[in-house]
Amino acid sequence: MRYGEEEIRNFDIEAEENFWPNDHEKNYRIDIELPEFMCRCPRSGYPDFATIRLSYIPDEKVIELKALKLYINSFMERYISHENAANEIYDTLYRKLRPRWMKLVADFNPRGNVHTVIEIDSEKA
Repeated sequence: MRYGEEEIRNFDIEAEENFWPNDHEKNYRIDIELPEFMCRCPRSGYPDFATIRLSYIPDEKVIELKALKLYINSFMERYISHENAANEIYDTLYRKLRPRWMKLVADFNPRGNVHTVIEIDSEKA
């Protein structure tokens, strides 16, 4: 196993070192795009690819960007639906960050003539 594969396989999003204190009291927005998300269809095993867009206004914590990358990459070999992947990412990050506001968009590449976009917004949830 290569070092990157091992790092992804052993990654734990729950570890406190993945989150840093937010040193700023003002509202500011962080926008992050992760264009190489991959998971596997739970029925067929075919790969599904998506761009994940995360936007949030932090409160007390921000996520360390390498930790976010490893977390997103940890879905690569998982058999999980589009809806479950988007909701799990949102729920985990929202629970750990407790942001003032957060929005996640999972824009899946078309497969079989179907294009899925899942949007979860803390103001609408």
